Amino acid sequence: MAGSAIVLGVGAENGLGAAIARRFAKAGLHVIASGRTQEKLDAVIDTIKADGGSAEARVADATDAAQVETLFADVAANGPIDAVIHNVGNNAIIPFEELTAERFERFWRVCCLAGMLTAKAAMPILAAQGHGSLLFTGASASLRGKPDFAHFAAAKAGLRMLAQSLAREYGSQGVHVGHVIVDGVIDGEMVRSIAPEYLDRLGDDGGLDPDAIAENYWHLHAQPRSAWTHELDLRPFRENW
Repeated sequence: MAGSAIVLGVGAENGLGAAIARRFAKAGLHVIASGRTQEKLDAVIDTIKADGGSAEARVADATDAAQVETLFADVAANGPIDAVIHNVGNNAIIPFEELTAERFERFWRVCCLAGMLTAKAAMPILAAQGHGSLLFTGASASLRGKPDFAHFAAAKAGLRMLAQSLAREYGSQGVHVGHVIVDGVIDGEMVRSIAPEYLDRLGDDGGLDPDAIAENYWHLHAQPRSAWTHELDLRPFRENW
């Protein structure tokens, strides 16, 4: 009997979290889509169900330890958890001279601490099962810091190191920990609503398609354990790297 997949960081339908939720539901898993906005979650769930999938919405703040623990405890009580996808994050252009300690900490909480809280709730369950995947969404900033992004790079680099440590600690217990570096702009609702002209300038396939990214998450999860990949980096063919 298929287990469940928890996807944290689900927002708009045309976003990465929603695309991951749809892909795992398509494979037959019961998807728990978690995010901060009930209306957006409901739209994603309706789409999954209309396509014949099984899914439910759970509003939760991934930076709140109690809410994350409750989410995982409730899901685990109803059966095995096959996959956990941590897609939580935000970003903004902030010159360093304008960066305050409060804003730096806020980005760290969302882009790094939330990953640790997810792992704290997920790992005891996955390790006890002896199987399951925990996949994290990274970014270009996971590898390099650029001007005006010190806050984002510090947090994303920390998340990457967290993923590496978890992979080495829990791999021998049957838990597959993966980190996906999204090295480019995602052609989703967030960027389309803020800077559509930027995506237009990139041209066809200049941005990463959310469904194409989601396919790689499923590939990681479905890998046989004799040949696991820890880290993938994805970018459009037009992206300079």
